[in-house]
Amino acid sequence: MKVTEQVAAFAEPIVKERGCELWDVEYVREGSDYFLRLYIDKDGGVDIDDCEAISRAVDPILDEKDPIAGPYHFEVCSAGLERALKRPSDFQRFLGSPITVKLYRPRNGLKEIPCVLRAYEDGRLTVEAGKETITFEKSEVAMVRLRVEF
Repeated sequence: MKVTEQVAAFAEPIVKERGCELWDVEYVREGSDYFLRLYIDKDGGVDIDDCEAISRAVDPILDEKDPIAGPYHFEVCSAGLERALKRPSDFQRFLGSPITVKLYRPRNGLKEIPCVLRAYEDGRLTVEAGKETITFEKSEVAMVRLRVEF
């Protein structure tokens, strides 16, 4: 089992207990340092107190379970307004929402397409960009993020 899956398994009940939702877990290298990040969300938004409370509750369990060999930084963050959509449930939850699709290769000269999420099925993404409806295969899409419009 991957580190992120192990951490999600024991962190999720703690996050829920504190009135939040575990949005994502990432374990990444940035420069010479490694970071383990929990991204959380809740209705009305996450504040610093939520992040601190969850960090304090999860930290001793990380020490006990020790899922990562070697040093790393542990952070608890808000999922953010322009969060990445990754799981099928993320796409279903945000149908009809403005998103930005980032592609591996340009389509019609664009690698980033601002659009509205219309459908998601088996990794295929259907969007509305202007008056055009476009379907992307999973293999074309590098990332999908919510897009905030002002």
